[in-house]
Amino acid sequence: MKRKQFAEELVLRENVRKAIKHVLSVRRKEVLYSQRAENQLREVIRSLLPESQTAVTTSAKHDSTGINTLEDLLKNSNILSVLETGYKSLTSTREQRMSYKNHILNAVQKAMAPEEERKHADTINEEINIDIEDRPEDDPDFIPVEEPEEVEVDEKDVFGIPDEDKTGRNKAFSDFSNVDKVILAAFDDLDDDRDRELFSTYLIKNLSLYFDKFETELEVNVPEPEIAQQAEPDVDVPPEEDIANLELEESVDINLANLIENLL
Repeated sequence: MKRKQFAEELVLRENVRKAIKHVLSVRRKEVLYSQRAENQLREVIRSLLPESQTAVTTSAKHDSTGINTLEDLLKNSNILSVLETGYKSLTSTREQRMSYKNHILNAVQKAMAPEEERKHADTINEEINIDIEDRPEDDPDFIPVEEPEEVEVDEKDVFGIPDEDKTGRNKAFSDFSNVDKVILAAFDDLDDDRDRELFSTYLIKNLSLYFDKFETELEVNVPEPEIAQQAEPDVDVPPEEDIANLELEESVDINLANLIENLL
């Protein structure tokens, strides 16, 4: 009797292991179905967003001319398309994309600084009463000296940020040269200090948010791992398959749902 009970226990254990394996397999398939459905839903929502956003933004205007100018710039220029294409082309490492993002934001911020200084140049000259036509070199007491030899400097090195990935830097350098004039032209139309401040601040903020959006879209579109593809069923398996009562070996009838629930 002991040997018979021991044999039945071994059979029961083996069948329980098979049942658990089957349940886990079904659960994995359900997760794969769920992930695939979620990705498809995101694609549909993403395709609908531009239409809804356009419908809202075309009818709404802001209290600030600077913000209106920024909105027109982002909507009616190639800035976002250029930056999205450049950012998403860097798929080798995340460091390349982060370097691209940091270099673009840094370049935009630096590019607008001289414009702000130039906007105030006339006012400053009037306040300190400088005659800009008088040159120190024209003074008879001026002693000229030889100017030091100019050293050739790589523009990319000047553009670059220390310790950042150079592939991302180089791509950012090329792309920024295609959008900087458009940005500065829009900024140059603004003369009010508050408008210029809002334009600069929210341009940087929006570009940063768009880079985060591009990164999220890259993560969603990453192909499924090979092991997940191999785990997909050859035929459709109903997600609510009834596995509660499987007929086990040796004619042992067990309610597997209750048993597995207790084991897990």
